[in-house]
Amino acid sequence: MTALNGIKKILADVLGLGERATQFTENSYLLGSLAELDSISVVSVIVAIEDRYGIKFDDNDINASVFATVGSLTNFVDQQLLQSKA
Repeated sequence: MTALNGIKKILADVLGLGERATQFTENSYLLGSLAELDSISVVSVIVAIEDRYGIKFDDNDINASVFATVGSLTNFVDQQLLQSKA
């Protein structure tokens, strides 16, 4: 199971993207491509992900590669969910 749809919903809600987020694929770029995604909104996205999935981002996890694309963010969340179940 992938968190892709949940991540798209979080991005839509937190960034106010509305229906634009439904067009996102795993290859959709985030950082540098969405004007709505700045340093402050990254924190809001992190908090929303932590609340929804019950995972915690470590400070070392917050980097450009995690937030490069919808897919990289989804993969990170999926990995964290697998680790939390182990």
